[in-house]
Amino acid sequence: MTGSPPKTVNSTLQAIGNTPLVKLNRIVPEGSADIYVKLEYYNPTGSKKDRMALGMIEGAEARGELIEGMSVVEYSGGSTGASLAFICAIKGYHFHIISGDCFGQEKLDTMNAFGADLEVIKSPDGKITAEVIQSMIDRAAELAENENYYFTDQLNNTDIIHGFKKLGEEIIEQVDGPIHAFCDSIGTAGSLCGVRRALREAGLNTRVIGLEPATSPILSEGRKGAHKVEGIGLGIIPPHLIDEPCEEVRAIDETLARELAVRLTREEGIFAGTSTGMNVAGALEIAAELGPGHTVVALAVDSGLKYLSEGLYE
Repeated sequence: MTGSPPKTVNSTLQAIGNTPLVKLNRIVPEGSADIYVKLEYYNPTGSKKDRMALGMIEGAEARGELIEGMSVVEYSGGSTGASLAFICAIKGYHFHIISGDCFGQEKLDTMNAFGADLEVIKSPDGKITAEVIQSMIDRAAELAENENYYFTDQLNNTDIIHGFKKLGEEIIEQVDGPIHAFCDSIGTAGSLCGVRRALREAGLNTRVIGLEPATSPILSEGRKGAHKVEGIGLGIIPPHLIDEPCEEVRAIDETLARELAVRLTREEGIFAGTSTGMNVAGALEIAAELGPGHTVVALAVDSGLKYLSEGLYE
């Protein structure tokens, strides 16, 4: 049975947010806590990043830092770039994006589809490394020296936390009862920080757990490495976590994350990518520790449609 259809909106920007929260039924073992997954692929570009992109653009407009006729520049592995390209297209800004060939072709194609000016940095071995990410950042910063460019600078932009706070507020409203744990894979850490802020402002003592690839455990073990989980594991401590560190961080095996992405798709009907698989891997671990009568929430950050070229589901 489905609920009432959403009301009409005047712009696709108003279609961002208010995504479903779904209970996992088949992959959670007996004796575990309940796990709920927020389906962020219901956002217009199929990703949670629509929320942060809107927050960055409208924050800059409100401060007068971004005005008509200016260009926007950013570096991105794909989803943030696609979200910014979408919002810039609606608002009429030229958008210049720096990405890498180590990210999914679908994401690069999506940025192109929205009219972005796409510049691709080469990765020597096709893997995501701190060096590739830094090259992308450096190139974006170089372009931002042009006074007609506005650099959204996602790693240092606190507007993204405001953009994701609404995500946390939605989770609080949707869960019928206490939320014992929330876990999230860490890239910029924007969604983790935004949800954490909403939980704390609501007076909730929910455990907030950050997740990262086991081959690049910069937060949990202080070392960086290569991996293939797009959008997370940047090989640096995200600036958003420097003043307010994550209370708990766990390293998750990438192979397990990929296996769970496939299981989510084929057993729960949640078309998941690798970072979503990582989130659910962490949620399953925490749910087993907490046991029945508890609730764990995780994010389906984007859609498996963004990963078809990677052979994830073969």
